[in-house]
Amino acid sequence: MGGGKRVRAACGGFVCFEDEAGFTRRPPRGRTWGRRGVTPIVTVSGRRAGRLSVAGLIAMRPGSRTRLCHRLRRHPAGGGARRSMGEDDFIALVDGAHQLVRAPIVLIWDRLNTHVSRKMQNLIARRDWLTVFLLPAYSPDLNPVKWVWAHVKRSIANLAVMALDRLEALVRNRLKRLQYRSHTLDGFIAGTGLTLEPTTSP
Repeated sequence: MGGGKRVRAACGGFVCFEDEAGFTRRPPRGRTWGRRGVTPIVTVSGRRAGRLSVAGLIAMRPGSRTRLCHRLRRHPAGGGARRSMGEDDFIALVDGAHQLVRAPIVLIWDRLNTHVSRKMQNLIARRDWLTVFLLPAYSPDLNPVKWVWAHVKRSIANLAVMALDRLEALVRNRLKRLQYRSHTLDGFIAGTGLTLEPTTSP
């Protein structure tokens, strides 16, 4: 999606990675302590109780503090309504990041159908400050936002919540903490093996 003219215009801007995750009232499993011979049990409801969709974006630029932006949407149980985010949600996240960094954005994300749809292409075309590149297929190891989800899910492992709004409050709290820990975000980026240092010709 990114053209040469836009790439030149994006020089000096922020490189942003985006990814999505889903959370339910059934907690992620994690290791914990317990009495010898007694397996800890977390009681959860077997009923369908809605879902929480979260989109996250890490914005990075050499010499600037790494930022984390996010957007959440609740999907109550039943009704046959959509249980994932759409193009308008994703572009609102990108617009919010642009307002925060006040610079051109080079956006890198995966090949999710809502990322490559005709509607999304039209939304991207209206933003001359936005350049988009697609990650190779099946390459989650190249996206540092995957580490954000792993970090958040590990922090709520084995924690059963009774209501979807309580789960939303927990996830928001964990993400807000990360927004103030740019060194942790830098560590997530380092975990991908990617670098923004310019290459030099021999």
